[in-house]
Amino acid sequence: MTPNRWLEWAREIQALAQTGSHYAENEYQHQRYQRLMEIAAEMVCEHSNLDYPSVLDAFVTPIGYTTPRIDVRGVIFQDNRLLLVRERMDGGWTLPGGWADVGEAPSFAAEREVWEEAGFRVKAYKVVGVYDANRVGRLELFHAYKIVFLCDLIEGFARPSLETTEVAFFGKNEVPEVLSGERTKIRHIHDAFTCLENPSCPTFFD
Repeated sequence: MTPNRWLEWAREIQALAQTGSHYAENEYQHQRYQRLMEIAAEMVCEHSNLDYPSVLDAFVTPIGYTTPRIDVRGVIFQDNRLLLVRERMDGGWTLPGGWADVGEAPSFAAEREVWEEAGFRVKAYKVVGVYDANRVGRLELFHAYKIVFLCDLIEGFARPSLETTEVAFFGKNEVPEVLSGERTKIRHIHDAFTCLENPSCPTFFD
């Protein structure tokens, strides 16, 4: 079995149950889809340290047709050094970013996250890549897509936040070994430096 295959199954069951419940024609159908949600939550709890009520609530709260969530990240260079922040949650380093909010343009969401997490005002001007991002964790049970934006640094100074403990710039050969889970992978950092070295490179995507 591939790592976390159980989570892929649980996500798919939850997605089918949510979509089915949205289109259900009677209470009997709603009850069947509700039971599928419960089974998906039980699968997650069986293989993790998450508590059942929280997982079930996360699974039953969304409504409508199920689609992946959107995670945005900002790539900012200063003197050929890449901006990273250290996550307070796990101590790993990541490109600044997070979930896009409803009503936001994706580029604005990335700009906002950089300001909130790192203290810099930036302007997104190019998409580095669009990636499949299967994320794991209490608030990350769902399938997600990751959009990484190349941004110009406008103003500001390094400032940690409620979510971050450090803000720093790193050269290509200075990137910390400990990254923050699925938030940022070495692949995303490699693609960022590729865009720096070759501004005409195409957008990366899965």
